[in-house]
Amino acid sequence: MSSYGVSIIISATLGFLISLVLGKIIIPILTKIKYGQTILEIGPSWHKNKQGTPTMGGFIFIISGIISTIISIILYYKLSEINHIQARETILMTTKIIAGLLMALGYGAIGFIDDYVKVTKKQNQGLTPIQKLILQFGVVTCYFLCIYAVNKITHGSSLTQVNLPFFGTIELKFFYYIIFSVITVGIVNSTNLTDGIDGLCSSIAFFVFIFFMIMTNILGMYGLSLEATAFAGSCLGFLFWNLNPAKVFMGDTGSLFLGGLICALGLGANLHVPLIIISFVYILEMFSVMIQVIYFKLTHGKRLFKMAPVHHHLELSGWNENKICAIFSTITIILGIISLIYVKYY
Repeated sequence: MSSYGVSIIISATLGFLISLVLGKIIIPILTKIKYGQTILEIGPSWHKNKQGTPTMGGFIFIISGIISTIISIILYYKLSEINHIQARETILMTTKIIAGLLMALGYGAIGFIDDYVKVTKKQNQGLTPIQKLILQFGVVTCYFLCIYAVNKITHGSSLTQVNLPFFGTIELKFFYYIIFSVITVGIVNSTNLTDGIDGLCSSIAFFVFIFFMIMTNILGMYGLSLEATAFAGSCLGFLFWNLNPAKVFMGDTGSLFLGGLICALGLGANLHVPLIIISFVYILEMFSVMIQVIYFKLTHGKRLFKMAPVHHHLELSGWNENKICAIFSTITIILGIISLIYVKYY
């Protein structure tokens, strides 16, 4: 078996097992210190049963994924024979992995602050939207500064091209950073909005990471592929604790981290279009909220959805949580296949 094959099996296995074990350790700690979720009064009435369920469970897959990524990548580099030509690409890939993890951790830290305010004040409002946006744009700016510097050193250019279907490669120059900063913050917040019912955000993330594992493997970006594999395994392990009825919620700590990592994988692999395609369910959730607010204001109090984001509308329409998770995951799988076709032919 190749060094990559061995490493990817270890990455997935470690991610899954460490996540399972950490759940057994972290959930009782969160319960003991009473870091429970405060449920919105305006939410579905049956959600009141979730009141007090431990939150900040995102630490489970964050810790598991990072440990698994580090071990599997070190193992891969140890088992592989890297020549001088490959060394430059290895440095760039390693930097992208580290910078991506730091960006995701930055978003996770913002989520942690938000969660901490909520649990200590026993309310559902943490940081204000403006505070979040300022911090979120600050995180992605730091990420792009790091990537810009490394690209300059290793390639002598900033690498700000985007490959679009039917249009070919487009050089965006400085606008690349503006456009994808907005897209990154949008996807991060979309991921956060999707974390509203048991297992939804983590099940979608599992399939997103699986398809990023395949796409980056096709492109020969094995370091990023191992990272995606580690977090796919970690999300699967977390789902053991997060599926309905959830024993723990990931909180903003986990959902913002996931959004950041998904963007880091897409940007790091130059999979700009597949990033948007495969994040469609997340983005749909965000737009359902935006449409609801606009419609409410234009109609002076009427609502297009029974409740936004759209997963709550489906809940109030009679869908159970497991059905919503299954349908949204199936849509993500279809989007993942479309993304693979894009990678193959564009």
